[in-house]
Amino acid sequence: MSMEQCWRWFGPNDPASLPDAKQAGATGIVTALHHIPTGTVWEKAEILKRKQEIEKQGLYWSVAESIPVHENIKTRSGQYQQYLENYKQSIRNLGACGIGTLCYNFMPVLDATRTDFNFRLPDGSVALLFDSTALAAFELYLLKRPGAELQYSPAQKQEAKDFLNALSQKETEALTSTVVAGFPGVGADYTLDQLQTILDTYREISSKDLKANLAHFLREVVPVAEEAGVQLAIHPDDPPFPVLGLPRIVSTEEDIREILAVTDSPANGVTFCTGSLGVRADNDLEGMIKRLGHRINFVHLRSTLRDEKGNFYESDHLAGDVDMYAVIKAILEEQQKRIREGRKDFRMPMRPDHGHQMLDDLHKKTIPGYSAIGRLRGLAEIRGLELGIRRTFGFD
Repeated sequence: MSMEQCWRWFGPNDPASLPDAKQAGATGIVTALHHIPTGTVWEKAEILKRKQEIEKQGLYWSVAESIPVHENIKTRSGQYQQYLENYKQSIRNLGACGIGTLCYNFMPVLDATRTDFNFRLPDGSVALLFDSTALAAFELYLLKRPGAELQYSPAQKQEAKDFLNALSQKETEALTSTVVAGFPGVGADYTLDQLQTILDTYREISSKDLKANLAHFLREVVPVAEEAGVQLAIHPDDPPFPVLGLPRIVSTEEDIREILAVTDSPANGVTFCTGSLGVRADNDLEGMIKRLGHRINFVHLRSTLRDEKGNFYESDHLAGDVDMYAVIKAILEEQQKRIREGRKDFRMPMRPDHGHQMLDDLHKKTIPGYSAIGRLRGLAEIRGLELGIRRTFGFD
């Protein structure tokens, strides 16, 4: 029994098509209704329309990633109660349509933060990069976020200023658009003023406050998910440390333990993202799988390479700081345990997360991190490593 091999697809406008996913060897599709505004109910008709589109290609909608959590829910302000009821109904509708896993995140404002979507690697391929000096330059001198100056030393401020002064106007605009875009493919497209306005809504919200708001969310939605037959899977912070003055609450093993303890239910689980968690050297990925594996409902497999300053870029799937051999072996051991226990959720859906823009895709318009060939390579490498582990240890 192999892990279920999945592929992220951003819908009909995704340059990487469903036939591409099928040719890559994926059987499950990970997607969302990106055209539905955040906070609006995912109606059954829309879910079934997307599901049928996937199934026409001989594929299966394995995981919904994601139903975005409205900022009012995260801050427990405004019309958060209505948005919460809408979220519950969307979960019910997913379950009724046979979608049994929902990946979501509780990251404030931006789903992810990078400073360069076109970081050129020595082999000529392109990766996603987070550079702490570039982010400092952005928030100190472009966004001019109030209070940001208190978070940097004089040397860091000067380094950020020198970095910004060395950029051309085009490069400066690219830095701004990259940071405010957040997650590639579903960017928020804020202006600087809009970004600062929404950042201001978190000025009085501490990590403790955000944790309490997440706990409230879970107590409301987990019982609904249980009834609907949907397993929730919270995605870790990306990157797993504070950015732009925003709190982070899903960055460490202790964070995840606290979240899972809010409601002790298989429906309250985690998306184990090796790329996000692997950015922190203090996260023991293999150990985390062994200790928390029974609540892993979805897996993202990727690797990053970090330095002592907190910078990192997306590495090859089998390189970087993630010991992918140890990670996959631990996941397969968890899968075997589930099979022995008679659990129905033994399929362990995973997808190769991110990938380098390479070969012919360098000449195409692609979603940063989600070009076809780079992920094809990642999936193939993961598939081969998994097969080797299975044969070596006699896994079913």
